[in-house]
Amino acid sequence: MDNFQNIFILQGGPVVYPLLFISILSVILFVERTIYLHKGQIGNEDFLSGIKNLVRKKRLVEALTLCEDTPGPLARIVKSALLHYGESRESIRASIQSSAIVEIPMLERRIGSIAALAKVAPMLGFLGTIIAALQALYSLDSFNGDSAMLSRLLGEALITSAAGLAVGIMAMLACHFLNGRVRAHVQDFEWAGHEIYEFLSTTPEIGAQQESAIKE
Repeated sequence: MDNFQNIFILQGGPVVYPLLFISILSVILFVERTIYLHKGQIGNEDFLSGIKNLVRKKRLVEALTLCEDTPGPLARIVKSALLHYGESRESIRASIQSSAIVEIPMLERRIGSIAALAKVAPMLGFLGTIIAALQALYSLDSFNGDSAMLSRLLGEALITSAAGLAVGIMAMLACHFLNGRVRAHVQDFEWAGHEIYEFLSTTPEIGAQQESAIKE
């Protein structure tokens, strides 16, 4: 297997090396984003139920502490709404929207880089094919019936194209998967934001003394 990999790299020519770099970089970015998005997953219904129960019991400080101790962007969005509890409906809605606007770009980080690598990889493969074709064209007179050299250049052209397409396809699939995870998080934001907004807007305000202590 190792011999096959070495032969593959050597036959692919110099363009294979940047393609290998792109493939490794794509894998690193994909793993990092997957782990980040997975860490942001929580039991949304259980979390919101706990927040609502604490607010009903007029234990807003504990609700805020629960948001701080819970990882993920959804908890931070709920926390921003709790900090405006007792204010107007417009203020609560604005706080939720502002927090979501900050959190969504954090989810989308580096996905654009993976998409760019998916576009660059096939072009690099095509560049390697053109280089191999030009080498074959300029060396045509020196072949003198030597089919081995022609086969080597032809193999280099095909390998670079195949490698570029393979890396590009894998990067596109990774980008599609990550975008799906981001959309799922955004849907959770919308659901949780609506739930906490309606709850805080219809729940009686806690005592002024406790509210002032929280905002301090």
